[in-house]
Amino acid sequence: MEYPLYQAKKEIIKILSSTLVKLGLTCEIKLEKPPEEMGDFAFPCFSLASQAKKSPVSIAEEIVSHLSLSGWIKNIESKSGYVNFIIDRKKLSVQTLNLVIQNKDSYGFLEKKKTRVIVEHTSANPNGPLHVGRARNPIIGDTIARLLKAAGYQVKSQFYLDDMGKQVAILTWGLENLTKKDVPDSDYYKLYKKEDHRLVGYYQIANARMNEDKNIEEEIQSLIRKSELGDIPTLKKMEQAYLPALDGIKESLNRINVEIDEFIPESMFVKNKSADDVVNKLKQSKISGEEDGAYYLDLESFGVKGRSTKFFFKRKDGTTLYATRDIAYHMWKVKNADMLVNILGEDHKLESRQVEIALQIMGAEHLPKVIFYSFVSLPEGKMSTRRGRVVYLDDLIKECIDRAAKEVKKRRGRELSEEKIRNIAETVGIGALRYNIIKVQPEKDIVFKWEEALNFEGNAAPFIQYSHARACSILSKNPGKFEKFDASLLNHPSEINLIMNIAQFPIVVEDASEGFKPHLMSLYLFDLASSFNEFYRDCPVLQEENQKLRNARIVLVDAARVVIKTGLNLLGIVAPEEM
Repeated sequence: MEYPLYQAKKEIIKILSSTLVKLGLTCEIKLEKPPEEMGDFAFPCFSLASQAKKSPVSIAEEIVSHLSLSGWIKNIESKSGYVNFIIDRKKLSVQTLNLVIQNKDSYGFLEKKKTRVIVEHTSANPNGPLHVGRARNPIIGDTIARLLKAAGYQVKSQFYLDDMGKQVAILTWGLENLTKKDVPDSDYYKLYKKEDHRLVGYYQIANARMNEDKNIEEEIQSLIRKSELGDIPTLKKMEQAYLPALDGIKESLNRINVEIDEFIPESMFVKNKSADDVVNKLKQSKISGEEDGAYYLDLESFGVKGRSTKFFFKRKDGTTLYATRDIAYHMWKVKNADMLVNILGEDHKLESRQVEIALQIMGAEHLPKVIFYSFVSLPEGKMSTRRGRVVYLDDLIKECIDRAAKEVKKRRGRELSEEKIRNIAETVGIGALRYNIIKVQPEKDIVFKWEEALNFEGNAAPFIQYSHARACSILSKNPGKFEKFDASLLNHPSEINLIMNIAQFPIVVEDASEGFKPHLMSLYLFDLASSFNEFYRDCPVLQEENQKLRNARIVLVDAARVVIKTGLNLLGIVAPEEM
């Protein structure tokens, strides 16, 4: 599908390229979105100044003198070192609205690609509930997977399941050796009725006893060793221990609309001996060394300094480490995908670099693109299990929904039933949670503030969701399809601005997916909802007496509704028809 704004952008890049060649200049052409009164696309000339030995203002003026109007381009002007392009907005209005109405929910999606992508995210230890600090991982990962699918990629999301590590071994020992008297039901379990909240108690008490009793520590170490050697009965026992906790994690992820296609167990790479293959290949490396029967890579030549220089991949007892099996998993992913995307906390940068170096040594055809994120905290401070201040994702979900319910009651408590209020609150609360996390670039810290997340009038999900509900309300009062409408009648600045925002959608899908920047979609949706509300304020729809203009405006309302809904879906947020 060739989108109008794409066509215009390609045309501008083409004529700019040929003009720069004529002027003997070379650079990567990147177009920017200028302020509305300046045009539709802008080309900055500042990077050309040293090459041309002229000021950016002079370069822009010279470029403009060599350009001519054609096709989509209605006007070109130079301003403060920029070349600004104004495109034929009437032509754009007609084509854009027709495309949205014809294609509905598929509008904005890009052409199908053959590129296979694996997005690995969440991958939490299955020994208890997810906590708020790492809530960004599944939300960022799921949103990136949705955006890549919209961009035409063949995407699978994966959860790498640590089914044989220390945490699962401690849980397994706890379930075998502790009774309900040792581990009474917690307030969390009584509240949420989820197995992850029950089992985490067994893990916590078993962990405490392990630290106090050397015999218990040795029993747990024995479980770990057996699992790392691929002992099937031990692995089966561990599986029976962690599966109920994993079900609880899945339930929490489902509440926040996170979809995971595949759960890949770590033990798979011990059972199929691929972890042993990693060991054998790394041993052959020039930077491989041995220390007391254990094997490592010396990473100093790769810029890794200090105590982390030695990267161990095989213990002296013959077992592999978690990192070794992670390398085997990545080599497996390389064979099954053309692009790998990993979502990791900022505290995993060293481990990620170590794995990347090992993959290079093993000759991996491609390396993973890693999106590192900072952690989420609440205004009261960062969460710490050691300080006993852990806040679970389930707590955050519940608080979002409870607070959303208060907001809905405040606005419509007299006209809605309790069930209706709760349903709307679920949609609004979960939307607020996901949006408030996605709107911030992953590498920046987040302090989760309720007044921001549940803002019905600012940059938050409820504001965008309310815009969708408003559009649905307008359309419900004027049912019917308008297959024949005259988009050229839409000349009001607020109408044009809204259409331009709708036309931007496919470009935002491309920019957000190719750059792995999901926050761009949230910023776009806020702008789109804002422009829709300005249009609603400035241009009567149902009250418009001119039938042809009214029909065109109704089609514009429908187009805005479609794009808001599709955009929210790409963020994993439900677009309600009523709020």
